Amino acid sequence: MIDKLDAAFRFNREALNLRAERQEVIAANIAHADTPNYKARDFDFSARLSDAVERGRSSQSMSMSTTSSRHIEGQAQSASDKDLLYRTPNQSSIDGNTVEMDVERIAFADNALRYESNLTVLNAKIKSLLSAVAP
Repeated sequence: MIDKLDAAFRFNREALNLRAERQEVIAANIAHADTPNYKARDFDFSARLSDAVERGRSSQSMSMSTTSSRHIEGQAQSASDKDLLYRTPNQSSIDGNTVEMDVERIAFADNALRYESNLTVLNAKIKSLLSAVAP
């Protein structure tokens, strides 16, 4: 039973995780808009989503070191930079920065809108399942 629920929500879960990760990448681009020689990054959302649905998340985990025996052991997960691609600018800049604020703002807003719509679809799926279970 749990397997079927997991399979039903896997696509939406992975899509939400990747949308959140993409939002961070775009936000980093916006934050470095004035940094000389900074190259704007992004990733192929469709390819990463199909990869994540087929194989699951392949995030690398790092163990955190503790300085006291009273500290809680933990694992940190890092996003893989190997999948990040460089954006080709429409117009080059003198300082070598490839961040174009208009492009980044549109990508940021588009990604946020798609994140919200994915949440709406997921919410509708959950309500549908709850109505099937509840009398």
